[in-house]
Amino acid sequence: MAVIASAPGKVLITGGYLILERPNAGLVLSTNARFYAIVKPLYDELRPDSWAWSWSDIKLTSPQMGRETMYKMSLKHFTLQCTSRQARNPFVEYAVQYAVAAAYATFDNSKKDLLQKLILQGFDITILGDNGFYSYRNEIEARGLPPTPESLASLPPFTSITFNTEESNSQSSKPEVAKTGLGSSAAMTTAVVAALLNYLGVVDLSSHSGFRHEENLDVVHIIAQTAHCMAQGKVGSGFDVSSAVYGSHRYVRFSPQVISAAQNAIRAMPLEVVADVLKGNWDHERTKFSLPPLMNLLLGEPGTGGSSTPSMVGAVKNWQKSDPQNSLHTWKELSEANATLEAKFLLLSKLAEEYWEIYRSVIHSCSMHQPEKWTEQASETISQEVVKALFGARDAMLNIRSHMKLMGMAAGIPIEPDSQTELLDATMNTCGVLLAGVPGAGGFDAVFAVTLGDSGNNLAKTWSSHNVLALLIKEDPRGVSIENSDPRTNRITSGMSSVSIA
Repeated sequence: MAVIASAPGKVLITGGYLILERPNAGLVLSTNARFYAIVKPLYDELRPDSWAWSWSDIKLTSPQMGRETMYKMSLKHFTLQCTSRQARNPFVEYAVQYAVAAAYATFDNSKKDLLQKLILQGFDITILGDNGFYSYRNEIEARGLPPTPESLASLPPFTSITFNTEESNSQSSKPEVAKTGLGSSAAMTTAVVAALLNYLGVVDLSSHSGFRHEENLDVVHIIAQTAHCMAQGKVGSGFDVSSAVYGSHRYVRFSPQVISAAQNAIRAMPLEVVADVLKGNWDHERTKFSLPPLMNLLLGEPGTGGSSTPSMVGAVKNWQKSDPQNSLHTWKELSEANATLEAKFLLLSKLAEEYWEIYRSVIHSCSMHQPEKWTEQASETISQEVVKALFGARDAMLNIRSHMKLMGMAAGIPIEPDSQTELLDATMNTCGVLLAGVPGAGGFDAVFAVTLGDSGNNLAKTWSSHNVLALLIKEDPRGVSIENSDPRTNRITSGMSSVSIA
């Protein structure tokens, strides 16, 4: 009866900050780093008096954190009470409450007996995050290994996240390891929601669900977005949850009011919240998008620690209020640069479709040279068009970086810190690198690069010489999925074991 769902991490390559406001768009790529949720009954059989119970038991296990947390869930209000001394996980808590409430909100009376039985058997939930979500530089250094993808690949899957020794006995202990900025909380929330909704029979996310698959994904999206926003205590842009559900795409956010009304209700119970959001006007826009053929996403971790996205967003909002004229001009310029990069990607995909052999030949040639030599690789009209589009994409990214850096300086935050600027400039001058940038809100998280053909290994060596660790992350356009087996026993499902990053 176990259901295993997985959801991907993300990289926002355009739309940082602007994506918070409609109708600005962002390009978000889902990755091969996935979060898993395994849901099965806590008890094999119901006790004879179980129907008189007013609560259900829930066990949440996080092997990487060394945690096992017990809850009791009210069958009247679907609220949770933690009964163990372990630190709580609000993202999983809201995911559980709202997924169960969604079942009650959508099922008719004929299905509620079966639902009641499933709930009374309790939930045994295990969560696991691929190594790509976390920084293991300290682990690698402790083993005396160099900062290379091969060193990362030598770590066991789902490597434990150790705790700070001085905090290990307190409820406030936090993982010692930093995150890489792939949106672990969104992927985790989505995986738990999807597993529970599938387990309870609200949705069918299996490959044979046919024409209803999109409709099922929409339900997962609504519940996961709501749970994630409630856990965060604010209504964010939602692109991270959207990509965790749908995979890579072009995204325009939903109107915040669809969730904020429920969030602002002081004593809103899960069933009331879910009933409201399921019938709400979800006006987000989602358009299919992925990188053009023969282009690869790479991430490099500088080892300078992560950044606090909420505080950086707050600083930008304060700057907008204090200097509306200049901020409006900067946002207009950024929006145009984002649109230009998107147009160049779409043009390259079109050229690949119409002139595959020429496109493939140009990408292969350019992958072996630095950008200043790319023009020499094009001798005929179509190949020149491909190279022109490549340079157009580079110029657009340089424009985006310039305005993001200026915006950071004006707002007093390190959107593209000087150390990242130096690294990104070196990255963009490497053979076969199309462009590079700081994803999302920027700061000191992992940087991203888009490379041509098989040039990824060259970049990994360049990064290693700058003490930057190339992560085992690639674009994987898949969104949320139901898995056939436990990822701990079958690593093929997560795709994180390969060391080739080309």
